[in-house]
Amino acid sequence: MARALIVVDVQIDFCEGGSMGVAGGAATAAAITGYLTAEHGRYAHIVASRDYHEDPGGHFAADPDFVDTWPVHCRVGEAGAAFHPELDVSRMEEVFSKGRFTAAYSAFEGASASGETLADWLRERDVDLVEVCGIATDHCVRATALDAAREGFTTTVLLDLTTGVAAETTELALAEMSSAGVAFAQSV
Repeated sequence: MARALIVVDVQIDFCEGGSMGVAGGAATAAAITGYLTAEHGRYAHIVASRDYHEDPGGHFAADPDFVDTWPVHCRVGEAGAAFHPELDVSRMEEVFSKGRFTAAYSAFEGASASGETLADWLRERDVDLVEVCGIATDHCVRATALDAAREGFTTTVLLDLTTGVAAETTELALAEMSSAGVAFAQSV
């Protein structure tokens, strides 16, 4: 048995001032860094995901509906795609990039630099428990947690290390995750 932490999309474009900034994003980045500093070996592995768009087709729109289409964000080679400076990435063993040529929400849709999927990467390391944190609770954290549960990992979302876009959609996401067997906890 091994436990992994998945840090979801803590990127400049998803924090205050970014093209799709979420209130509390920078504070979430700092809180995750503080948690990683104090976790003292709780995790066998720590990984991160990132949106990393080059030409994601209809995912970007001039007049987005914020359901299927979005403002331009996290483009390969642009500052907004970088991890937020408050997030210490030195402990990230691997980064899974997602959405290069299509819409992607879950870290499980991403691939490592060598092309390995997150599910395969975790299984090769005998991980069976995952904890998820990051941005945004009601979108990419939700999708990642749901996919983790579908892939057979015991899954917990660390709620105090996430931030959502809106209260209503976050509530719906929490209910959906709970129905799928995802647990919730605090990092402290």
